Amino acid sequence: MNTELTLYESKASPNSRRVRIFLAEKGIEIPTKTVNLGEKEQFSAAYVAINPRRQVPALVLQDGTTIGEVPAIWRYVEEAYPAKPALLGTTPQQKALIAMWERRAELDGFAAVMEGVRNAVAGLKGRALSGPHAYEQIPEIVERSQLRVANFFADFNDRLKQAPFVAGDEFSAADITTLVTIDFAAGGMKMNVPAEFDALQAWYDKVSTRASSKA
Repeated sequence: MNTELTLYESKASPNSRRVRIFLAEKGIEIPTKTVNLGEKEQFSAAYVAINPRRQVPALVLQDGTTIGEVPAIWRYVEEAYPAKPALLGTTPQQKALIAMWERRAELDGFAAVMEGVRNAVAGLKGRALSGPHAYEQIPEIVERSQLRVANFFADFNDRLKQAPFVAGDEFSAADITTLVTIDFAAGGMKMNVPAEFDALQAWYDKVSTRASSKA
């Protein structure tokens, strides 16, 4: 276990889960501290001093530097602890394809679910966007979010007819974001993979058996 790092995270945070799965895949243990989102602990003075954006996850280095944003945390871990598997790729082509597909999964899928949830849940009134600023909910956006998620399912079903994993032949960070997005959509929006999308469902069934998926 690396005791020089501290990961601030929450079991209620899908973004935190993306980091936990990444660490589990690489077999890296980092001490964690739970931020209680239900109790609004992310807005406490103590946590704001760590991450002024009031978001989890956040990785704090030995010198006190805080790294926020999931892709940035992944990048630090991958380069500081280059244990296999290389979830961000090894060759220029692999790195580019993984970055491309992970970005598409995040923008077209994960962000769509987040938008739908944050504009619908009563407990998030005035917090339609995470971060340091308050934004009112726009209920009309929810219907568009549902369409975006439906299109994400269709697009990634087409992709997974062409390759065994999202970015190609090997499990990568792109698969992590896609897996978390599907579970987030099921839990947060009651939207499951449609029965006709057999390629996406087969991929989901496969990656869900990985030990890291329980992280």
